[in-house]
Amino acid sequence: MFKNLYPDTYLDSSYVVDYQDLYIQGYRGIIYDIDNTLVPHGAPADERAKALFVKLRDLGFRVCLLSNNQKPRVEMFRDGVVTEEEKDRYPDGKGGVVCYLENAHKPSVSGYRKAMALMGTDINSTIFIGDQIFTDVWGANRAGLRTILVKPIHPKEEIQIVLKRYLERIVLHFYQRSRNGKEPA
Repeated sequence: MFKNLYPDTYLDSSYVVDYQDLYIQGYRGIIYDIDNTLVPHGAPADERAKALFVKLRDLGFRVCLLSNNQKPRVEMFRDGVVTEEEKDRYPDGKGGVVCYLENAHKPSVSGYRKAMALMGTDINSTIFIGDQIFTDVWGANRAGLRTILVKPIHPKEEIQIVLKRYLERIVLHFYQRSRNGKEPA
């Protein structure tokens, strides 16, 4: 019933993903949501996020930040994690090791496709990581991407997201049951 909303994997955090294993599996691009996936809602890039992006760059990944936020929020986050050289080379944020797409209209698949185009990847070499089922996972699933749902970093969220979390609990209940063999996936 909810299968198109199910993630491929459900983890505690973006920071516990085995990125080296993903690279070995052939993934080269990662599309991330920002708020409550990498940092608390509205927070700037912190040291943990910056260290993650250095690790991903060193492993050979390209990253695209895909957000429904406006440009100042997404640009500020990207600027907190890329080098000055990369900012100078790609001032519009549309290239480099870390690129971004603001106002992405998730769950529309067009943003996911644009992100892959910016990174030079495709559905077979790209993975999506986000914290919301009805925007992040549903859109990525519709785009044909492998998805990782992570638990929100912080409980403080905008009211429209808080309301969606109640519905997400229902989907997660059935997702967990399907993973435990109590219901067909």
